[in-house]
Amino acid sequence: MDWKVLTVNIGRPQPNRWKQLPATGIDKRPVPGPVAVAAPGPKGTGAVGLAGDRVYDVKHHGGDDQAVYAYAREDLDRWQEELGRELPNGSFGENLTTAGIDVNAALIGERWRIGSALLEVSCPRIPCATFAGWLAEGGWTRRFVRAARPGPYLRVIEPGEVSAGDAVDVVDRPAHEVTVAMAFRAVTSEPELLPLLVDLAAFPAADRAQIRRRLDR
Repeated sequence: MDWKVLTVNIGRPQPNRWKQLPATGIDKRPVPGPVAVAAPGPKGTGAVGLAGDRVYDVKHHGGDDQAVYAYAREDLDRWQEELGRELPNGSFGENLTTAGIDVNAALIGERWRIGSALLEVSCPRIPCATFAGWLAEGGWTRRFVRAARPGPYLRVIEPGEVSAGDAVDVVDRPAHEVTVAMAFRAVTSEPELLPLLVDLAAFPAADRAQIRRRLDR
């Protein structure tokens, strides 16, 4: 199977019943392309990479290191079977629903050319209260952590446009072995892996600083 984007998904603001926030952008729906993608700037404004999208929990989401979120259709299909319910593209709040590429085996710092944009794998998605509430599945956070199929956030290296059907071309892979899944396990369930992230330049600087403080305790 070719590595490609099945759909590009943009959020429709919904009331956030799970946090003390006026809205959430987790309700992502496929849109016709092309969609402009650009680096949104520092976290704190609600800006993200795709035009027409935004986040509302500005403390924890958005900004350059979380500009675009990708999730594989194959992983949604696994969850569909496990949960016994339909999960349309965008159900996990992903901007890009992909096919053919194991997004969790991608290396931190790996670069993807999609359409005319160049994106870089930054860090795994960490489940939050909004995600758990949105899915409305008992023990969802624990199940998501145990599965270790989080999908990656990507930063925008070169702006451009992305569309459904665009190929995902891996144009650079760094010289280390830290995958999205491994980084996720390090920060959620296997702290013995945290030293692997400390000097990983492509991992968000704020997260690396937090890990250093944690390891120095």
